[in-house]
Amino acid sequence: MNIPSGYQTVMPSLIVKDAAKFSAFTQSDFKAEEKIRHMRDEKIIMHAEVMIGSSTIMFADATEQFTERTTGLFIYVENADETFKKALDEGATSLMPPANQPYGRSGGITDPFGNTWWITTPL
Repeated sequence: MNIPSGYQTVMPSLIVKDAAKFSAFTQSDFKAEEKIRHMRDEKIIMHAEVMIGSSTIMFADATEQFTERTTGLFIYVENADETFKKALDEGATSLMPPANQPYGRSGGITDPFGNTWWITTPL
């Protein structure tokens, strides 16, 4: 099997309300880099991709034909507390503030688009 460079075997594919703002949120909070953006028209993103570290997330704008599909994500970051706070400042809501767990310092948020993120710094 020859998976294209920059892709992993399994990738999340989200459909969200206001995909452009989702992209900006991931860039601001998780240091994502937008790789691709294909527009359906001037306002609707048909397909886009951000890369966070070595992981790609595909996403698009919700439409009548393709309704909203959100997910839960687990992400490793340099500083869970700082990333958690920044996400809240960007409109996310807290599920659980960062706390020490056996696997690292971890907390959960729901982003403004309905996705949950478990933000973790490994021990």
